[in-house]
Amino acid sequence: MKVADALGERIDFVQALHSSTKRDYVARVTEFDKPECAEVASKFDREYWDGERQYGYGGYRYDGRWRPIAERMAKHYGLKPGMRVLDVGCGKGFLLYEFTQAVPGISVAGIDVSPYAIENAKEEVRAGLKVGTAADLPFEDKSFDLVVTLATLHNLGLGDLWSAVSEIERVGRGGKYIMVESYRDQREKANLLYWQLTCKSFYSTGDWEWLFRKAGYSGDYGFIFFE
Repeated sequence: MKVADALGERIDFVQALHSSTKRDYVARVTEFDKPECAEVASKFDREYWDGERQYGYGGYRYDGRWRPIAERMAKHYGLKPGMRVLDVGCGKGFLLYEFTQAVPGISVAGIDVSPYAIENAKEEVRAGLKVGTAADLPFEDKSFDLVVTLATLHNLGLGDLWSAVSEIERVGRGGKYIMVESYRDQREKANLLYWQLTCKSFYSTGDWEWLFRKAGYSGDYGFIFFE
């Protein structure tokens, strides 16, 4: 079993943005047929991205919210023109587009399990995106200067999750950052269970850190919490 010599730093890039959206956790399970909503959402098709809110985002449109996060990441990881960035679970490519604005001249690539997301991605970066799975990245070893994945890996079962973490380690030659949903106490755990639609891996922060180390991951990581 491969174990990382040293896990990277725990960094919060996203929680402030995540917390800016108010959520009625209990309503998610009392006002809607939660199993039916989860079944629809898990297809990651139009309903998940641009359908009604009970099925997912309720309309995932570009609004610039990812620009500050891209700028912080670019500064933290020292991105420069000519460097290559990969987003695993890129969705519609909004974060990748913001990287190109924060650091003109960088090269971006993305992969997502959703054909709908790729087909409806931001036009400026769409050519660099492809449909695929995080568990089997179609890229050469150490081919990216920064590999990021935000709010994606918790949607995988344990086998694919283990493979995905190992794959991110494999294709990264510089910075690596994984962000997942997690919890610090029983209230946050309950809120996560109420709210989630597609999550398959429910782990505390300590359990995530254990998994990252055991899978041989040496990059940075962070969490979002449902407070």
